Amino acid sequence: MQYLLTHSLLRSWLYAMKENPYEDVTNAKPPMDDFIHTLQRLPSVPTEAMMKGNDFEALVTAACYGMGDHKNSWYPAARKMAEIVRGGAFQYKAKRSIIVAGFPILLYGRLDVLKGGTIYDIKYSSRYERGNFFDGTQHPVYMEIIQEAHSFVYLISNGFEVWTEEYRRDETPDVYPIIERFLTWLEGQGLMAEYMKYWEAK
Repeated sequence: MQYLLTHSLLRSWLYAMKENPYEDVTNAKPPMDDFIHTLQRLPSVPTEAMMKGNDFEALVTAACYGMGDHKNSWYPAARKMAEIVRGGAFQYKAKRSIIVAGFPILLYGRLDVLKGGTIYDIKYSSRYERGNFFDGTQHPVYMEIIQEAHSFVYLISNGFEVWTEEYRRDETPDVYPIIERFLTWLEGQGLMAEYMKYWEAK
């Protein structure tokens, strides 16, 4: 038996920990509520930011094939990204079995683009500062899943400008200690059974 683990679940947990320094599920705040929502795999209502992100990514994909609304004010930025990712495998589903502290994990991710040993993630953001994703879990998780990848590149746009943030394999933190801390926290909070219930790999 294995249990799924995604970047999104780890991200939700780490965000809750950041906002709740006592790491106590009983000290409920909105971020902790969001984590429990994610842990129970409940459907969520897309936010405006999420919808803009989906629309921008769809425009990038269309631009790869010379399609999309050329009159859209975002199109020049989307075309610039398209020139980087064109020819890659889009929405590539990947998984890898690992053991963390004796616990069987199936890491799973859906990559925006995999191309020539580089994982690309397309992000729409109204604001961006260099190093925004330095402490994120996405590149550590995805680089662990795709062992052949040599780098991970975040492609970020506000619809007009395009920024890149790249992490080579030797710059990417080991995801195992993060996962071990996550599992230990679940156990300590009495949430391990909840995790095993909702995240059992089929």
